[in-house]
Amino acid sequence: MSNTHTTYELTRNAFGRLVLQLGNAESHTGVVPVRAFPIGAPDLGVSLVSTDGRELLWIADLKQAPRDIQTLLEEELAARDFVPQILSLHSVSTYSTPSIWRVTTDRGDTQLVLKGEEDIRRLGHGELLITSGEGVLFRISDMRNLEKSSRRLLERFL
Repeated sequence: MSNTHTTYELTRNAFGRLVLQLGNAESHTGVVPVRAFPIGAPDLGVSLVSTDGRELLWIADLKQAPRDIQTLLEEELAARDFVPQILSLHSVSTYSTPSIWRVTTDRGDTQLVLKGEEDIRRLGHGELLITSGEGVLFRISDMRNLEKSSRRLLERFL
C-alpha cells in the first residue's frame, strides 16, 4: 500500500515500539521506518513497514511531517542507521591496498581496513562513501572540508 494517508498518528507504546494508527483503521504495532535513499536524500521517501514487511505508509518528505512524528522517526532511524562520518584521517599504514586507516569519526576514533581503491565511491559534490574490509560504511560529506593533512592522505587513494 504505497499511499500517502492524510490522517495518521504515530506514537511509541510502553515497550518502546512504534504504533501507527491509519485513519479509522486498526492500529499497527512494531512498525519500522525505512529510508528510500539513506545516503543521497535521507529525508525524502520514508516508508513505514509492518512486522510482516508490508508498506503501511509512505512519507514523501520527512520534513513535511508533523514535528512530533519527525522526532519519533528520527530517533528510530538514528538507532538503525550506522554510517559514521569521517572527520579527519590521522594515518594510513601504506599507500597501496590493503591498508589500515586511523581516523576520527563523529562516533570517536577508530581504524578501518581499506581493501581496495574501488571501496571508495564518489557520490558527487565532494561526498565519499568508504566501505571498510569489515563491511562498515563510512561517509565523508565533503572532502574539500577536511583539513589539508587529511585531504593529502585521502587523495593518494583517489
